[in-house]
Amino acid sequence: MDDITKMSLVEKRLISPEFAMDEEKRKAILINEEENISIMVNEEDHLRIQVFSSGLELQNLLNLSMEIDDKIAKNLNYAYSKEYGFLTTCPTNVGTGLRASVLVHLPALTLTQNISKILEAISNFGMEIRGIYGEKSKASGDMYQISNKQTLNASEKDIINNLNLIIQKIIEQERLARKIITKDSIELEDKVYRSYGILTNCKKISTEELSNLISDVKLGTDLGIITNMNDLKVNKIYLYTKPANLQKYTKEKLDAYQRDIKRAQIIKQIICEE
Repeated sequence: MDDITKMSLVEKRLISPEFAMDEEKRKAILINEEENISIMVNEEDHLRIQVFSSGLELQNLLNLSMEIDDKIAKNLNYAYSKEYGFLTTCPTNVGTGLRASVLVHLPALTLTQNISKILEAISNFGMEIRGIYGEKSKASGDMYQISNKQTLNASEKDIINNLNLIIQKIIEQERLARKIITKDSIELEDKVYRSYGILTNCKKISTEELSNLISDVKLGTDLGIITNMNDLKVNKIYLYTKPANLQKYTKEKLDAYQRDIKRAQIIKQIICEE
């Protein structure tokens, strides 16, 4: 697989950056047509089964992953201990081997300067906070990945229920923060429209600058400030402006400067779509 295709899968979060960059191991990736199931062979562990969904569908995803797991287990012998559960390469995954994650967009908590308190509280409740691409990645564009720390001495059901409870509390706090920032509508609308104005008029733009601007635009879309945008357009901008997926989308091999120019063009195309 060529490097651009591998990195496009990283940008879609279907494979990890480490899996894409490691040239030493014999590896494979299994992905279904809908791209909501991805199985990495010989990543950190021999198998990493991943399932994805939009919205807070944790229980449904758990059911799907267990169904896949049961089918594989009929043909393969997992390394398993009656005392410790599944024996994984990393000790922090021993037990259920389940890592449940939710990606959340928290711009209002950032604007009200409450994000640090919230993230600290989440950590105290046994959760990990990571960037959009998981372990070792940094948060950008007010996007955070929240996942469970404990996998040992905890059932899959407990892990899912605890994460679901924490995420519901985070959503509640973000909604409260959004009510606070909408009280000063001029300041909020000015911030949103400035970001929207740059996206609709720029001639070139970097990935880093875009991540902050699109966060403001998504907030404005969610709050009904920007009426000609919707979640589908925002998500398309998120995906098709990433370096590798941009090149897959345009079917052109581009250097960094060319990508910045093409990125601005793609943003305008998506915004103007009916």
